[in-house]
Amino acid sequence: MKQKKQSLGWVSEYSAWLAQFDGATLLSTMLDLCESAAIYIVDKNQQVLYWGDGMEKLTGLRQENTVGKPCLAEFTLAETDDNQEQSIKLSQANGDKTTLKKISQILLDKSGLFAGGIVLLTEASESASNTFLPKVLATAKQNFHGILSRSPTMHDVFQIIQNAAETEATVLVRGESGSGKELVAKAIHNLSARRHAPFLAVNCAALSSNLLESELFGHVRGAFTGAIKDHSGLFQRANGGTLFLDEVAELPLELQAKLLRVLQERNYIPVGGDRTIEVDVRIVAATHRSLREEVKNGQFREDLMYRLRVVPIFLPPLRERREDISLLIWHFITQHNDERVRIIEKIDPQAMRLLLDYAWPGNVRELHNVVEYAFAVGRGSTLRLSELPPEFKETRVAEASKQLYKRGPALDTEDELAAIRQALQQSHGRAGLAANVLGMSRATFWRKRKSHGL
Repeated sequence: MKQKKQSLGWVSEYSAWLAQFDGATLLSTMLDLCESAAIYIVDKNQQVLYWGDGMEKLTGLRQENTVGKPCLAEFTLAETDDNQEQSIKLSQANGDKTTLKKISQILLDKSGLFAGGIVLLTEASESASNTFLPKVLATAKQNFHGILSRSPTMHDVFQIIQNAAETEATVLVRGESGSGKELVAKAIHNLSARRHAPFLAVNCAALSSNLLESELFGHVRGAFTGAIKDHSGLFQRANGGTLFLDEVAELPLELQAKLLRVLQERNYIPVGGDRTIEVDVRIVAATHRSLREEVKNGQFREDLMYRLRVVPIFLPPLRERREDISLLIWHFITQHNDERVRIIEKIDPQAMRLLLDYAWPGNVRELHNVVEYAFAVGRGSTLRLSELPPEFKETRVAEASKQLYKRGPALDTEDELAAIRQALQQSHGRAGLAANVLGMSRATFWRKRKSHGL
């Protein structure tokens, strides 16, 4: 009880810092952990904000001598330390050195910038898998029906999904490819009164107009060559449930009119049929393009757009919610670790930096593919820089070239060599142009080429 009171006092003292995050979630996590664990918290300036009883017992350093002061070098925390396990040496009062394991969880502010983090220390003899910090922290990470995020923007999206699911309104999900639009549709279905009925999905861009019409509305025997028996379409099979129309902007104009009738009249006629079929289906549609722009271009019916766009939901791309990158990386690593082909326990800091700074044009789907690539090409417990796909190496070379051009801090040999090779390739072997690209004199460029044997 003493510890909980102490924790509440700390929250009051640092309320301004807490306001950067989901304060309720963080407070819940802290109260769960502080009873017995060796926990401390630092801000972005490496100042100690919290030093629990467990830390006092483990390190011998008292709270009054640590809180509000810069932490010792071995306790510092970097953005690349998220979910990392490290070994540190701690000097005891008697001069002995103790080896401890340090497990970190970084925190980002609402702008996605590094704001500090929570750290657990354990005895080196304890396995990280036996500590309860990762398990408890996982409960604080937002997992909304399979959509993982700790971004405030996404939490607003979750609330819209929750509210929309309680109604029968048609929903239009807008987001870039790979951002998780189908997961949103499934969440709406699972939260709705229709959750015990079918959830079916179709990609409107994957089928020709004729096949898509038959797939959606079904056909009767003899409707066209090869129609040897009646076929129930998705609308009929999803009756009472939810139908997800992915890439709805690709729907041919002739099918848009038929879809509009279903939304208005709740009935349709199968291909080649003469009998109206009544149907009760909720539509969730998705697109990566603006339907308003498609309407302006004459590619989409305006009346259908308004029927589909009753509740619009916008999914931000991954590059706009950087706080989710490390969360998703470790989520997918855990999934692949369960397959036991390879078990990754930590990520090389250089690799983590590239992963955090990457633009992720393919969003969550691309991130998952990158993790899968690393499991396929690498071995060992550490995900290394060399195990990232080629596009990350290109990013690294581009950054190295930029750094040379700006005459920044000295690069390591590998990065400098890669930057010089890229400059030579871009200038088709002309040394003068390559030197200009890198912002150095011809003499300096010649000297560096000679030192690298180029």
